[in-house]
Amino acid sequence: MVITIAFEALMCNLVQAQISKNPIMSPLSTEYIYPTRVIWEQGNITNSREFLKVKTGQATLVNDNMIELKNVGSQQASVILDFGKEINGSVELVTGMTTGGNKTQKVRLRFGESVSETNAEIGLHGATNDHAMRDFTIELPWLGKNKTGETGFRFLRIDLLGEDTSLLLREVRAAATYRDIPYVGSFKSSDERLNKIWEVGAYTVHVNMQDYLWDAIKRDRLVWVGDLHPEVATINTVFGYNDVVPKSLDLARETTPLPNWMCGISTYSMWWIIIHHDWYMHHADVAYLKEQQEYLAGLVRLITSKIGPDSKEFFDGTRFLDWPSSDNPEAIHAGLQAMALWSLEEASKLAKVIGDVETMKIADEGVMKLKKYIPAHANSKQAAALLGLTGLGDAQQMDSEVISVGGAKNFSTFYGYYMLQTMAKAENYQAAIDIIRNYWGAMLDLGATTFWEDFNMDWLPNAARIDELVPQGKIDIHASFGDYCYQGFRHSFSHGWASGPTAWMTEHILGIKVVEAGAKTILVRPNLGDLKFAEGTFPTPFGPLFVRHEKQQNKSVKTIIKAPKGVKIIR
Repeated sequence: MVITIAFEALMCNLVQAQISKNPIMSPLSTEYIYPTRVIWEQGNITNSREFLKVKTGQATLVNDNMIELKNVGSQQASVILDFGKEINGSVELVTGMTTGGNKTQKVRLRFGESVSETNAEIGLHGATNDHAMRDFTIELPWLGKNKTGETGFRFLRIDLLGEDTSLLLREVRAAATYRDIPYVGSFKSSDERLNKIWEVGAYTVHVNMQDYLWDAIKRDRLVWVGDLHPEVATINTVFGYNDVVPKSLDLARETTPLPNWMCGISTYSMWWIIIHHDWYMHHADVAYLKEQQEYLAGLVRLITSKIGPDSKEFFDGTRFLDWPSSDNPEAIHAGLQAMALWSLEEASKLAKVIGDVETMKIADEGVMKLKKYIPAHANSKQAAALLGLTGLGDAQQMDSEVISVGGAKNFSTFYGYYMLQTMAKAENYQAAIDIIRNYWGAMLDLGATTFWEDFNMDWLPNAARIDELVPQGKIDIHASFGDYCYQGFRHSFSHGWASGPTAWMTEHILGIKVVEAGAKTILVRPNLGDLKFAEGTFPTPFGPLFVRHEKQQNKSVKTIIKAPKGVKIIR
């Protein structure tokens, strides 16, 4: 027995030493968030105002200020709570001493990104437990607490189950997980609507910066490489360097041996190259870039192998730009041609930095070949945007013929960023600003605190807000709309690819553009449109850059720039 105990103690010490030597540390912090509103309640509920009070998260032996849910016969007690903003996290329920013995109580929990989602049954209008559990039954302990579920949500419905039973709750709070990082970048202008859109775009990406950079916190909670591009643009604009980006890029590389396409989509492997170029321009990490050399070289050869003798792309895998363009194969072809060109141009620059002359030559030859064929835009704003950005089409022509036609109509949350970029290239800044107000602003008008997987201006007439019970005669925008894989309640309401206006407003309204790797040289050239002033900060490896632009009576713009030492400003 003595020998056994000594051996077990030795093993325990060895395990503890190993844990201390190689701890697995989470980059995430937890913040407890209490409900801001009781949206709805039914049945016998007393002291529901206590839901809104900040407490301790600790069960006590004193049953003071308790919330009671009581089922009389089969009449069920239920409540819907609003936590004020979309979060990623779980919920914690703290119980009291219910009379009648120390028995557990069953409750049904339904999380929602809209109020109406909390009332949906699984399978109804797309309601699902895919990727994250948002509708399930649990048992709560007597005089204790239970932390359960992890998903993206703002609203929670609690139903007490069983007949002739009661439940005492001391509190219900959300445990939000997030990266505790400062917002180094900022934006403020004479238009509060634009200011709010910038902030919501920043927050949409921030809440998706979990262990990895996800596309969404409810569905899919995955690293989709195409989604990463606008997300990384926002991270560079708001937070500066964060290891969630290289960690996610490396995951995509490590889980996609060539000749496979990342996420099964050829354009997503192309986005991987483009993101690496953007990341290098902001942070100039040559050592990290060199780690990509072997994969980059192989990927360049794979992309160029999909260019035919007629200079047309013939990519296999899933042929995809974004969901709203999925039914237009001619537009997808044009987009793939442009994406191949764009990615090879960036690959050539990266190969030059790391001294891979052969890969640079192969990429350059691919670029020359692709430029010999100009596909039609197919009346697609997505295709027109990519053609305009890559020079396969004239930006002003793409804007006037397709992108600006109908304003925000037929915009999309993902490729809307590239539509705005082409409008900027065409110097149509005012129209782009108006589209940001109308398209992304419309989601805010409906109660959004994060931007959605998709949005269509045709959904607006008679639509109810997402933060209220749907009034009679109004349309439930969450249940009634969506398409492809995001029909009804399966539609994600916190999708990082929708954050493009945040990066766009900093780049084009504040006029801040990195032109030398590591942000050593920055071009500042503002475009205020109808704004009276705009100011903000931008993260660089040397510290934040501050700019302020103010329109004078003679329409000229007075600019103040405060640049950190080590950053050269050109105007």
